Amino acid sequence: MIDGVIIKKLKIMPDERGRLMEILRADDESFEKFGQVYMTTAYPGVVKGWHYHKKQADNMAVVKGMMKIVLYDGREKSPTFREIMEIFAGVHNPVLVHIPPLVYHGFKCISEEDAIVVNTTTHVYDYKNPDEFRLPAHGSEIPYDWSRKDG
Repeated sequence: MIDGVIIKKLKIMPDERGRLMEILRADDESFEKFGQVYMTTAYPGVVKGWHYHKKQADNMAVVKGMMKIVLYDGREKSPTFREIMEIFAGVHNPVLVHIPPLVYHGFKCISEEDAIVVNTTTHVYDYKNPDEFRLPAHGSEIPYDWSRKDG
């Protein structure tokens, strides 16, 4: 487990009308402060990554489909420096993934339909000076292969 990452199992409460799932509460261990909530999607097989934030923490939950969320700890002073972590999140594993600042992250849609991620951040997105630092998804800077691992 990468230092500072928190995985919270989400509870789905179904009844005859539908279902409810709390994602992030102000009394959760991972809650720091509220910046904004946004939703993003990925089509089957699409990879969105790599990036990190210097100030912002992310709290991601996949609410439709399945995603492989991958984290890479590039923090030289971290006890988990250079560690890679895979989290399979979505309808078959409803979890909230808290990603601290300076941890690279990306995701790949692994379901047969598009997947939807809801992200609650600790900071608002600054269009003039984004707190977002990117690397190519399939580059050599992070030692990770996004292809499916059969075996």
